[in-house]
Amino acid sequence: MPREKLRTPALRDQVLRAAVAMLADQGVAGFTTRKVAESATTSPSAIYEMFKDKEGLVREVFYEGFRMLRWRLDQREHSAEPRMDLIALFAEFRLFVRENPELAKLMFSRPFVEFSPGPEERKAGDSARNRFVAAVRRCVDAGELAGDETDIARVLLALAQGLALQETGGWLGTTRASADRRWQLAFDMILGGSAPRLTGTECSV
Repeated sequence: MPREKLRTPALRDQVLRAAVAMLADQGVAGFTTRKVAESATTSPSAIYEMFKDKEGLVREVFYEGFRMLRWRLDQREHSAEPRMDLIALFAEFRLFVRENPELAKLMFSRPFVEFSPGPEERKAGDSARNRFVAAVRRCVDAGELAGDETDIARVLLALAQGLALQETGGWLGTTRASADRRWQLAFDMILGGSAPRLTGTECSV
């Protein structure tokens, strides 16, 4: 089969899909421009033309990870219970990391020496992060959480990222039940700490 040589949006998407799949299948150690080119039925020179170098290709995979995450988060519809919606959103985040562990490492732990995200790359997470901020804001408006929605969302995301990466590394236990229990414990503790505090005669233990 002849290799596609024209620089087209279709070829670019094809290469990007191949790169995401290659990262998932072979991890950071097995991710090379040559292998991605072979998988996409094109040439390394075509990839260099479209993405400049390996760093450029990895950067686009990084962006694609956040596009994929935002798409999944957007499938979650609002209900009449903001707190449950927030928890469901983080459950979706957990599932995304569990299904895409190598991609999540690229997004959150920077495993490629060729790629060090700068300010522009860090903005890639804003669209996904804003989804969590909006969910926290609904909880604050409903009186279920108290505090700045951006602060709370960032802390919850930091917690979720750490838990998810620990889970994929096998550090949250050897069974799904133990990992589930520890996720629930972590969120119960932190959401409890962000709940509105009663004062005066309304305060009870």
